[in-house]
Amino acid sequence: MNVRFDQPLGESQPDNPSRREALKLGGLVVAFLWLGGGAKVLGRAAAQGPVAAGDAAFAPNAFIRVGTDGAVHLVMPSIEMGQGAYSGQATLLAEEMDLGLDQVVVEHAPANRKLYANPLLGEQATGGSTTIRFCWTTLRQAGAAARALLVGAAAAKWKVDPAQCTVARGVIRHEASGRSLGYGEVANAAAQLPVPDKVQEKDAAQFALIGKPLRRVDTAGKVDGSLQFGIDLRVPDMKVATVKACPTFGGKLVAVDDSRARQVPGFVAVLKIDNAVAAVGEHFWAAKQALDALDITWDHGPNAQYSTEQLFKDLAEASKHGTPIPGKAVGNVDGVKGKALEATYQLPLLAHATMEPQNAIVHVRPDGCDIWTGTQVPARCVDVAAKLTGLKPESIVVHNQYMGGGFGRRLFEDPVEQAVAFARQVSYPLKMVWTREEDIAHDRYRPAYYDRIAATLGDDGKPVAWTHRIASGSVLATFAPGAMGKNGMDSDAIECAADVPYEFPNMKVEWVRHDMPEGVHLGWWRGVGPVHNVFVVESFMDELAHAAGKDPLVYRREQLQKNPRALGVLNLAAEKAGWGKGSLPARVGRGVAVAAPFGSYLCVIVEAEVSPQGEVKLRRAVAAVDCGIAVNPNTVAAQVQGGLIFGWTAALYNGITIKHGAVEQHNFNDYRMMRINETPALEVHLVDSKEAPGGIGETGTVMAFPALFNALFAATGVRLRSYPIDRAALVQGPDALKAVITQATDRAAAAKEGMA
Repeated sequence: MNVRFDQPLGESQPDNPSRREALKLGGLVVAFLWLGGGAKVLGRAAAQGPVAAGDAAFAPNAFIRVGTDGAVHLVMPSIEMGQGAYSGQATLLAEEMDLGLDQVVVEHAPANRKLYANPLLGEQATGGSTTIRFCWTTLRQAGAAARALLVGAAAAKWKVDPAQCTVARGVIRHEASGRSLGYGEVANAAAQLPVPDKVQEKDAAQFALIGKPLRRVDTAGKVDGSLQFGIDLRVPDMKVATVKACPTFGGKLVAVDDSRARQVPGFVAVLKIDNAVAAVGEHFWAAKQALDALDITWDHGPNAQYSTEQLFKDLAEASKHGTPIPGKAVGNVDGVKGKALEATYQLPLLAHATMEPQNAIVHVRPDGCDIWTGTQVPARCVDVAAKLTGLKPESIVVHNQYMGGGFGRRLFEDPVEQAVAFARQVSYPLKMVWTREEDIAHDRYRPAYYDRIAATLGDDGKPVAWTHRIASGSVLATFAPGAMGKNGMDSDAIECAADVPYEFPNMKVEWVRHDMPEGVHLGWWRGVGPVHNVFVVESFMDELAHAAGKDPLVYRREQLQKNPRALGVLNLAAEKAGWGKGSLPARVGRGVAVAAPFGSYLCVIVEAEVSPQGEVKLRRAVAAVDCGIAVNPNTVAAQVQGGLIFGWTAALYNGITIKHGAVEQHNFNDYRMMRINETPALEVHLVDSKEAPGGIGETGTVMAFPALFNALFAATGVRLRSYPIDRAALVQGPDALKAVITQATDRAAAAKEGMA
């Protein structure tokens, strides 16, 4: 497949089209979403729409362009950041248009909410494991409509019934007469036909591509190095800059002495904004050397004494004395008799640490602005550029690039905002590159959480009352304040806590909002709300199983009898992992977790070993997945595997801590990644489901934490309720350690004696 990354698709549409104009634009018309109606897929694209750029003889909707040369272009509503979005979206379109996957040219959508916003997110954004859920109907209907029009044009030319025509690899055939025409040959004629009001997508039995383990379209470029990421891009006449912001949250820039920086070969300029300074060079090394040579004076601001200890003290106080917002109530948890248990879980801030650090090229001119970057929110990048430059939105073009990881970090436009603030001070294109240290020190962090959870067990050991109070900051309140509930609820804060796979006769889930100090910015992290809530819920379910004296998998099975999909993955994982069969060595344990995040059902079983010194080794992991129809089983397996490793990395090593108002972590030496030799044998087993697709990109991360921590408890009897893992808590008793040391000494002496 020919994958393009650097070609703009045209100007954005006007911000406020009339309802009639919105209908003409076709595609996913999110104007309907804002007006309270449904999305419309079918409808002729407007002449000035982005799909009309280039040789678009046939543009039946916002997603498809067919040229007279027969090339079929997919204007992708979702972007690629490693999750397989290119391949998934192209597969849906190719399936309905009877094309080969290699015949589709994928292009980034321009910044245009009205055509390309995701109704599941209420924004032109890629995130929340929504791409396939959003595109499953949208792109298939678009492809089916395009095929119907192209076949109709050929049938009209031949004066035959369209039902007598077949299509293979974009060639329309009338078998009875032996005639054939390619899509390009009828593109102009198809463009004159009225768009059908309704089309029928293929039945699953007709699928030629969907459900097949196809190769990803971007793999070859990753292997041979030809794939271009945003950080690789160069444009004519550009200069390169790198930046340093005030290290403390909410601090400001006071003064800069650049006398030493001016002596650096390749130095160009020093640029300043209210809380940061950038050094510009002819190349990155010159910029970095110049930045290091600057003598900077900071005003460390009101948070100069803020710390992680203060953060959790404030969260605990909010949890105990703040006003809770009700999230879910079933029955009455008060006065329920039985065995009562309670626990407190405390989870840290987390950074995204994408492999590709933040970067953007910005060229601000009097008549317009071009932005080259990899972003999950292109329309928001236009918004901030318009605000800073005073330019009209339609004169700002975002050239979206392939991203080396997003994980939610690129759902926020602040790197582009900072780049524009610097770039408007110069006349040339300015390439901003954040160092790894700057990226980690000024991330938008996953919120810290403080959870108080309790349950009452009946005579059979099952929960008859369940109470869960979550205290945290809110990402949604910053990203989309209008989406907060009328009672102030952040739905993300309680996702997978209010909707657990089990049925409890009495249940109360509530959230206490605790806003962070000025300058401490929060953001979604891969797995968003569920990655926190599933850890707490499934860890506590393990605690309840232990208190009830039951096997943790059997305990869950008993309570999932009315949830067949959750029970199905639990049983499949248990079978494949050999749960309950054979004995395990000392300090080796298996942990299980089951949940239904993002519309998919998963069960993960982890086998882990803990050394007497508290070191953790993952031996094996088995995942069972029911994500509905799997568009590409290879991608599903890869995403679950990658998500698990991403989650285990955080569980084992990660946590952002604050001291004197600044982040203490700087790079991969103190914000470690899991390494290849630490990765366990990993199996992913898919349920053959006919349900509509669920999300998959974040599900592995969600399941990683509880399955591992439950395995650690099974191995050691130590229950950990925070991460990164406290290895000191897992150390075996001093006598056992003394024995280990003695044995090692004896072995060394014996070996020495043998050599003699």
